[in-house]
Amino acid sequence: MSTRTRLTALAAAAALAATGGLITATPALAAVTCASPLWKAQYFGNTTFSGTPKLTACDSAVSENYGYGDPAGVTLPKDNFSVRWSLTRDFGSGGPFRLSAATQDGMRVYVDGVRKIDLWKNVSTTARRTVDLTVPAGRHTIRVDYVAWTGLALAAFTYAPRIEAAVDTVRPLAPAGPTAAYDRDTSRTTLRWTANKEMDLAGYRVYRRLSATSWAKVSGASPLTSPSFTDATPATGQTFLYEVRAVDRAGRESAGSPDVTAVTVDRTGPAAPAGLSVVGDAWWATLAWQAVADAARYEVYAAPAAAGPFELLGTTTATSYRTDAPVNTARYYRVRALDALGNPSADAAVTGDGVDRTPPKPPVSLDSLVRVAYTDVHWKQPDGFYEDFDNGGTYHVYRSPGTTLDPAALTRVTCAEESDETSTGGVCHDLGMPEGTYVTYAVAAVDPAGNESALSAPLVVRTGDRVAPGPVTGVKATPRADGVLVSWDASPEDDVDRYVVRTGTRQADGTVQWLGSASCREGTSDPLAVLCGDLPDGETHVYAVVARDRWDNLLPTGAPEVTVVEATELDVRPSVTVARDWDLGGLGHGTVIGGPDEDGPSITWRCDTTAACEEVAGYRVSRWNTATQAYEPLHAGLLPAGTRTYTDTAAARGTTYFYTLEAVRADGGVAGTYAWNCVFQDRV
Repeated sequence: MSTRTRLTALAAAAALAATGGLITATPALAAVTCASPLWKAQYFGNTTFSGTPKLTACDSAVSENYGYGDPAGVTLPKDNFSVRWSLTRDFGSGGPFRLSAATQDGMRVYVDGVRKIDLWKNVSTTARRTVDLTVPAGRHTIRVDYVAWTGLALAAFTYAPRIEAAVDTVRPLAPAGPTAAYDRDTSRTTLRWTANKEMDLAGYRVYRRLSATSWAKVSGASPLTSPSFTDATPATGQTFLYEVRAVDRAGRESAGSPDVTAVTVDRTGPAAPAGLSVVGDAWWATLAWQAVADAARYEVYAAPAAAGPFELLGTTTATSYRTDAPVNTARYYRVRALDALGNPSADAAVTGDGVDRTPPKPPVSLDSLVRVAYTDVHWKQPDGFYEDFDNGGTYHVYRSPGTTLDPAALTRVTCAEESDETSTGGVCHDLGMPEGTYVTYAVAAVDPAGNESALSAPLVVRTGDRVAPGPVTGVKATPRADGVLVSWDASPEDDVDRYVVRTGTRQADGTVQWLGSASCREGTSDPLAVLCGDLPDGETHVYAVVARDRWDNLLPTGAPEVTVVEATELDVRPSVTVARDWDLGGLGHGTVIGGPDEDGPSITWRCDTTAACEEVAGYRVSRWNTATQAYEPLHAGLLPAGTRTYTDTAAARGTTYFYTLEAVRADGGVAGTYAWNCVFQDRV
């Protein structure tokens, strides 16, 4: 007898048999459709599977033991009948499968029409066959043909995936059709996807990540057995990505499904501030902490006891907070960060004892006023010292010998009564410094608790003295076309402020009548030279150079140790004498020029004599040419009659020039002539 229960069509066949009706395959029975993975079973009253099936039914398995009779529910011959089972199903990713057949009598098994098992023989004992094969991914059809010739009738067939890890190397297919629904009230995301078709599927794993991070499994240690999952998504206001992966019984995991997203609400506060510290400064306490990502502001609380109650002191967007605090008294602080939505972090805590351990800022901008008998050291104090100063704060001024600050040789300066201190700076009147040497000063600010600041930047000072610099050496007087160049060597002494150059004339008795230094002019490029003299006309002069220090000490010009040099000017005057007969009006011109903004020798004139000036047709300016030994005009034709000024822009520095100005009448006659010279110095 049959060991299986028909799922469809057998009930109708049994009813026909009970009424004595002939069981034949009707069109309705022949058209039975069996949902995958049920077998469609067709029963034939012959061994050739020919003609219309006597019955079409759906079986959940091929496992029949008919004994010596025919199948129940259908009228078939006792011997020589056949049954055909077939199914088409989706095998997912496919992989290694095992086909197992047991039959008495004949059985053939086909996969996609290709025979895989052939036990086609009338036997008196059960024949068995097992076949291992790889089924490709996707949909495939299995067909089992069974025939009972004579004797016992038995048919059994199974197909099953092989799940040994060494055999099954095929990953499942990635799950398809994922969706994600985020519930803002519960902060949970429900994911659903289409179930995989693999027969060896162990379940699913769900992974989550932010866009720039790695995937993390969120579905637990064991695979999910249904195609849905609800995740408690972190309520951070960020967008999370999810993907689903299938895992088979061999432990192989599929690729990820298409990503789905969940945009979360932000109910998560920032991290607690790290590195919280408190520093006392008299009656102030300054709290500081490290910046917290995602923090929009910070709240600062304080309490007189560790257990509270805590009072909100204030909020800040900075990473520090200054508050008044009782002196030498414990106070407890808490700081928390809040994001833009007001979500708070956990509290960071610190305890302050109210002890002032904070030194002031060091003074800045040291400067000095140095005199022979004293040195005034000035400084400025950065903001924030006024409260300390008003409550007993002060300054300490230190000095060490030499040009570098030597901490081992520091001397505390006793500032004289002329000194002055304020909250923003001060001046120390130092009467005890050594004369004529180098000392280095530094200043520190000191608060009422005795905390002393770091030393200021050092100030090197050359102190005053009453000793004149020694004689200047290397003095030379060199005649030139624009004067006498007096030059000298630099003094080796370190307090020289400037040099004084004096000129004089030698008297008949050998003494020198010193005339002063008004005729000597400094330049801009060489501090060790000046240009002396007016018109180089062959006169002889003596020159002396003395060094003057910052304290106005200098040797007298007539001192025996002062070097005196003598030089005779060049004589550059023209060989032709020009008579001046200009009486037409006033004139103006320079005799010695050479400033950096001067373009060259120039002259201005007036023409006030009415009758004579009416006859003037123009003006002619000429310059002495030493090569031709003649005055030559500087311009073509005459300057217009209305001209009142002229500049020789072609003149070169370092030369003395001689000019004539002529007022010329229409008939070519000269109404007036003026001759002058100009030393166009090239000052060093």
